[in-house]
Amino acid sequence: MKKSLALFFGLAALLLVGWYGYRALFEQKSGFPLATLVEPKAAKRLPTRPDDWHGKIDYRGLDQDFAALAARPEMAGLAVAIVEDGDLRFVSTYGVADKDSGEPVTPQTVFRWASVSKGVAGSLAAKLSEEGKLNLDAPLSIWHSSLRLPGDAQSQISMAQLLSHRTGLTKNAYDTKLEDGEDPGLLRSQLGAAPLQCLPGTCHSYQNIAFDAASEILGQAAGTLYSDAVQKRLFKPLGMTSAQFGMAGLIGAKSWARPHRGDQVRTLSESYWRVPAAAGVSSNIIDLARWMRAQMGENEDVLSSQTLALAHAPLVSTRRVYSGDLARALGNPYYGLGWRTFNYEGRQLVGHSGAVDGFRSTMIFDPARRTGVVAMWNDGWGRPFRLPFAVLDSYYGESEYDWLDLSDLPAVKVPPAEPVMPN
Repeated sequence: MKKSLALFFGLAALLLVGWYGYRALFEQKSGFPLATLVEPKAAKRLPTRPDDWHGKIDYRGLDQDFAALAARPEMAGLAVAIVEDGDLRFVSTYGVADKDSGEPVTPQTVFRWASVSKGVAGSLAAKLSEEGKLNLDAPLSIWHSSLRLPGDAQSQISMAQLLSHRTGLTKNAYDTKLEDGEDPGLLRSQLGAAPLQCLPGTCHSYQNIAFDAASEILGQAAGTLYSDAVQKRLFKPLGMTSAQFGMAGLIGAKSWARPHRGDQVRTLSESYWRVPAAAGVSSNIIDLARWMRAQMGENEDVLSSQTLALAHAPLVSTRRVYSGDLARALGNPYYGLGWRTFNYEGRQLVGHSGAVDGFRSTMIFDPARRTGVVAMWNDGWGRPFRLPFAVLDSYYGESEYDWLDLSDLPAVKVPPAEPVMPN
C-alpha cells in the first residue's frame, strides 16, 4: 500500500514538473504568458446608465430629447448608440418593441437595418478587391448573374457602378413587383426591358433589385453564399453575434421589434429580405454600433484603412438627401460603394439610412473625428432621421438648428389619471 501511494505521488510530481516545464518553455518561445491565453477577457459594461456617459457630448440632455421623441404617438420603440472619439459612450432604448404586448425595447432587441445593409455589400466588395478576388472595374458580365440591363449594358457596367447605383434604370425599378411577391432573380432578368433614367453609367439612380445582383457576384468571388461570406469575413470577426440575414434572423431573436404604423402592428413581409445585399440585415443596436466603429477604422484586422477608403470614396453625385431643413444643411452629396457621403458644417460625413414597412434605421458618422450615431426604430415616421445631427452638433459645440425640437407638432394627449379611491 505504501509503495502504491509513493508511486502515485511520484507520478503526480512528474506531471506537475512537466506542466510547469512546458509552460515556461511556451512562454519563453511565444513571448506570451500562458494564463493570458486561457483566461477569458472580462466583458466591458455597456454605457447604458447616466453615470457611464462621459465626453464632449451632452448625453443627459440628449437622452431627455430622445425620450420625448420616442413618446410621440407616431413612434413605437427607439434604440440609439453613440460612438465618441472611437469609443462607445452611450447606449439607450425607449418605448416598446410591440404596442400590443407592451414589451419594452432593450439593448438586445433586434431591428431591421433595411438599406443600411447596402454598406455591408460595399465593404465586402472593397475587402475582396483588396484581396485580389474581385476587380471592381471589370464588366459584370464576367460573372454569372441574373441581371440584364437595357442594351445588354451589363457587359459595360462594372461592380463599382452597380454598387453606386449607376445602372441607368429609373429609380427603384420593379420594387413594387418585389413587394407583390415576385422573385427577385426573375425580376433582375426582366430589367433589360425596364425604362431608363439615363444612359447606363452616367447618373445615380437608386436601386434595390438591380443592386442585389451584388449578392450573386460577391458570393462567387468569395467562393460561398453571400450571407456566409459576410458572416465569416465581417460579422463574426467583429463580434456581431446578433447580426443575421433573412426573416428568421429577426423573429428568431429572443427580443425583436414588431413593425408599426401608428398604433397598428404590421404584418411582416419577406420581400426585401429576398434582396440580402440591398436590405437583408437585422441586429440589435449594440452590433450596429460595432459595425459603425469598424467603419471608423477601429478594427484594422477586419476592415483595413485601404478597404474603408475604397468603400467610402465618393463616386457619383446624387440628389439631395432627406428633405426640408435637413436637405438644405447637407451639401455635396455623393454615393460610393453602398455608402453615402455629404458635407455638414464644413465636415465630410459618411453613412446611410434605411426604410422598409414599419422600420427605419440610420448611421451617420464623422470619420475624421471617429464620432457618430446609429439609431433604429420600429415605425415609419421620418422625424428621427434628424437625430444624428443633434448629436454631432453637441459634439462640435455648434447648433444652428434645433433638430429635435417638437414644438411644431400637436401636443401629446396624456390620458387622465385613474381616480384614487379612499380606503
